[in-house]
Amino acid sequence: MAGTGIGGDTELATPDDTRVLLVGNPNVGKSVVFSRLTGVGTMCSNYPGTTVEFLEGSMRLAGERVPVIDVPGTYGLAATCPAEDVACRILDDGGVIVNVIDATNLERNLALTLQLRQRPLRMVVALNLWDETRHRGIHIDAERLSELLGVPVIPTSAVAGVGIRDLVEAIEHVATSETPEVLEPGDVWCRLGTIIEEVQQLEHRHHTWRDVLEDITIKPVTGILFGILVLLAAFAMVRFFGETVIAYVMEPLFETLWRPVVTALSEALGGAGFIHDLLVGSYVLIDGVRTLDFVQSFGLLTTGLFVVFGMVMPYVTAFYFVLGLMEDVGYLPRLALLLDRVMHRLGLHGYAVIPILLAFGCNVPGILATRVLDTRRERFIAATLISVGVPCAALQAMIFALLGPHGVQYVLLVYAILVIVWFVLGTVLRLTSRDFLPEIILEIPSYRRPSFRTLWQKLAMRLRGFFREAVPVVFLGVVVIDLIYMTGAFDLIARLAGPMMETLFGLPPETALAIAVGFLRKDVAIGMLAPLDLSAIQLVKSSVMLALTFPCIATYAVMLRELGWLDTLKATGLMLTIALVAGVAMNLVL
Repeated sequence: MAGTGIGGDTELATPDDTRVLLVGNPNVGKSVVFSRLTGVGTMCSNYPGTTVEFLEGSMRLAGERVPVIDVPGTYGLAATCPAEDVACRILDDGGVIVNVIDATNLERNLALTLQLRQRPLRMVVALNLWDETRHRGIHIDAERLSELLGVPVIPTSAVAGVGIRDLVEAIEHVATSETPEVLEPGDVWCRLGTIIEEVQQLEHRHHTWRDVLEDITIKPVTGILFGILVLLAAFAMVRFFGETVIAYVMEPLFETLWRPVVTALSEALGGAGFIHDLLVGSYVLIDGVRTLDFVQSFGLLTTGLFVVFGMVMPYVTAFYFVLGLMEDVGYLPRLALLLDRVMHRLGLHGYAVIPILLAFGCNVPGILATRVLDTRRERFIAATLISVGVPCAALQAMIFALLGPHGVQYVLLVYAILVIVWFVLGTVLRLTSRDFLPEIILEIPSYRRPSFRTLWQKLAMRLRGFFREAVPVVFLGVVVIDLIYMTGAFDLIARLAGPMMETLFGLPPETALAIAVGFLRKDVAIGMLAPLDLSAIQLVKSSVMLALTFPCIATYAVMLRELGWLDTLKATGLMLTIALVAGVAMNLVL
């Protein structure tokens, strides 16, 4: 099968009854069933002409490898959003349907099953989460359900691998059988009630600790408090993993193994020149010693490689793991629902918390993760808010290092100003948008034990996509910055902006160069403020200005890739405007 990495358009497999389509409501365990059927050889692509993603892999069926598509989750065959529209279009292309349903919520899930049965489709029903029914006092007669639906019904527990072999055998049987007779059109809900009465029995059981936890984490007050604790724990885990890997793995590897290589190449190229500066970068002074620096030299083989593998990859890996864990446990829909009201004030859905959460580690995966949002308008708002008001972990570390000695109140003041700017900008973007933003509709799953096999496969797939997209854009960005730097444009910007820094923002002219360098690396730019002997308030203003202006070159390159030139220019205009207004306001108030 041909295809591209995450986000790239790809042609779907040729419409053919031999392909397998996993269809079901959101959050019923489809991705785990998909993982069990396909293994690790999967790819995530956009449906042609849309930004809706789907997973595609393959499985062995009767000695042949056939495509398997994880169709976007849908509650019915009358599309109410872009994801459901894509699901219906994939179904129209044909295939063997594996309808994955949540056995603990049979009534809700069978509504889609009955709609599917009113179409001439070869179909198997996977009664997933079968093990959970016993814990919840639910008894389902799978054989009788199969008779009433007229298709095979296979109890499965995909996390544990239970029933997967039976499911594959049922798919093989259905693929070589005649298309079953469709159910007569009628009132789905009346027919559904009759089926539930015949096949399902409920018995009383006492609440378990899991039931109590589910109640606590969905109620407004206790849910928000629990959500804050989860986010703090997730952020601490990601930061600890990222900083540990960078300090004890990546930096030593680059210093001991890669530095001799680039040093030898630098000497072979004469230590200077266009090709040298492009590949190796320029020498910088560190503690009075002239050296090649993996952060500041800006060569393809120094900064280009180190930014992706030495600085961004550890944070991206940790965030993707934590994100996958929250997805598979079943907490992410709860968090999205709890934050939906707040996010609506910014013109976004609750699911926008995913890219925003990622951006606190690194803005690059945060911008890439805006693809989980349905509309281009939401993706533009989220990407703009991330690039303007969400400081990455590296920038936050430098802010703490620079302002911490002056007192924690100054660090808190930086964050307070960023939060105010963030909400003001989000409100403006919402009010100036004409699009209708409907309420979020989510299926809230029960808490489940995650499958670490599935977590690893999901992490590997996301990392492959990140490298395919991030490495080229970072390299391109380094080349562009090198060309700009060689022309002396940054020095010119600093000289021209110097008087404005003093008049409008109450900052010495030297800070203009630091803010200009922030386009390359914001943490490096913050470090350039240290020798300027600024007061605590001036450091606060400078830090906020740096955070609000252009994101680093890697993030900016990804914005161009995700939003296109026009929307990136709009976002850039908003950045400059909000930074100018905030800078003047801070100068007047502080």
